[in-house]
Amino acid sequence: MTASEENKSFEINGVEIMLDEDGFMQSPEMWNEEVGKKIAKELAGVPEMTEEHWKLIRYLREYWETFGVCPPIKMIVKKTGITLEKMYELFPDGPAHGACKVAGAPKPTGCV
Repeated sequence: MTASEENKSFEINGVEIMLDEDGFMQSPEMWNEEVGKKIAKELAGVPEMTEEHWKLIRYLREYWETFGVCPPIKMIVKKTGITLEKMYELFPDGPAHGACKVAGAPKPTGCV
């Protein structure tokens, strides 16, 4: 998979995944872990997803599916036990631009 700079999309398993201008999925309901792995590797600078990566991604995904937004940082730290420093180690672009992107959530508007 290579994200196209021209049309901001990629194909995975025969399905085209459209991205916005910042690389976030335009149709988050099309997300699955395979899509998350590709986004992590190609767009978020995470070559391999570990269980710690997935712990954060699964929490973000579940929260987004429930409330339609990504949770605030303090809630992420409290619920996952992953510190802000560790989030930046796991996702160099940070929890908003890295982790939320990999979780297939739309670009956060608040302080994530």
